[in-house]
Amino acid sequence: MKKILMCCLALIVLWGCNSKKNYVAVFNDPQLYCNTVHELNTVVMGNNFSPIIASRNYLYANIAAYEVIAAGYPQKYNSLAGQLRDLQSLPKPEQNKKIDFEFASLLAFCKLGESVTFPEGSMSGYVDSLKIKAHDNGMPDEVFDNSVAFADTVSSAILKWSRKDNYAQTRSAERYSVTEEEGRWVPTPPAYTSALEPHWNMIRPLVMDSCNSFAPPAPYKFDIKDTTSDYYRQVMMIKNAVENLTPDQKHMADFWDDNPFKLNVSGHVMYGTKKFSPPGHWMSIIGIGAKKAKADFATTVYAYAKTSIALFDAFIQCWDAKYKYNTARPETVINKYFNADWQPYLQTPPFPEYTCGHSTCSSAAAEALTSVFGDNFAYTDTSELEFGIKSRSYKSFRDAAEENNWARFYGGLHFHYSCIVSTEYGRKVGDLVVDRLKMKKI
Repeated sequence: MKKILMCCLALIVLWGCNSKKNYVAVFNDPQLYCNTVHELNTVVMGNNFSPIIASRNYLYANIAAYEVIAAGYPQKYNSLAGQLRDLQSLPKPEQNKKIDFEFASLLAFCKLGESVTFPEGSMSGYVDSLKIKAHDNGMPDEVFDNSVAFADTVSSAILKWSRKDNYAQTRSAERYSVTEEEGRWVPTPPAYTSALEPHWNMIRPLVMDSCNSFAPPAPYKFDIKDTTSDYYRQVMMIKNAVENLTPDQKHMADFWDDNPFKLNVSGHVMYGTKKFSPPGHWMSIIGIGAKKAKADFATTVYAYAKTSIALFDAFIQCWDAKYKYNTARPETVINKYFNADWQPYLQTPPFPEYTCGHSTCSSAAAEALTSVFGDNFAYTDTSELEFGIKSRSYKSFRDAAEENNWARFYGGLHFHYSCIVSTEYGRKVGDLVVDRLKMKKI
């Protein structure tokens, strides 16, 4: 709070002393937008938000920023109004009013990023730094005031729309019931956390017609007694794989772990460690892709918005399947029927096994990004370096999504057929987003 107050005082003093020097347009730097997304990523991680809730923060923040850009450059970009469910016409800038649309898009991003879930003010210190940056580079008072006002107008419209997506209703929905039925999901060690977001299929999808527009086939029937059954073979496959992991397989699993809160247990001591969630990881990948492609500011915002939409709908599709089938995790099955001491390589997250969230959202994101930057877009993912995990390189975004299949399998969290099915259906969601949304004008 003290830091925020100091930033506000500095902003007042500096703006009051505006020397009206020549304005330098500094906000059209695409890296600044990537840095702003990373700022939200850090705030999301600090608040222990689940991947599903995090996807909602990134979604509305990036849409708000995109709508500012679309309004500023209507010859290049279409508004998403009329394309996303329930999103009606949005404010347009008044003619002859000078606005720095890049600056306004950053402000709109921050406003939605903090307001959708956080207490308002979570990013105020960062917003003040942007405003000070505007002053330091000579932004005229008129441009500053117009930009702030337009950002607020667009933000208010997007925020109002976001509040009708049924999120509030899911906070008070009936709790998930745990039963002793064989093959059904139950909480897993070490925290034995309750089922996460069992009613996420109530959330309003944006491009899909409904939460079950892409309903995957039923998982293999639970059958642990018949050694020739498909289910038994899958259990043995993951058990043997985890018991014989190579260093590269462990690195692959660690790289795509993206556990926003891992509970570490050492004797009587317990402590948590945090990392970016799966959608947060893909936010970083977008930035890496934009930098390599040398994308301009508008294209960068477009890439983030399109991918955020794909991620958001993919989680709705996946969570509908998860709580339709309620399948047990490999850890639960192996501990009960084969080895009580067996542990997966990674910590099991608190929700049913089928389908795989990582595989679903990754393949959806890969399709969105491929539509922006092209296929065979080779890149090195350096996003995990800040968590002490060395980088990995990919031939394309789809290549990264395919690796995610094996990563979740090697981590001991998902049967491999679950990951295969999830990739296929996440791709369907991504394809729908690419096909239906007309964002960038040719």
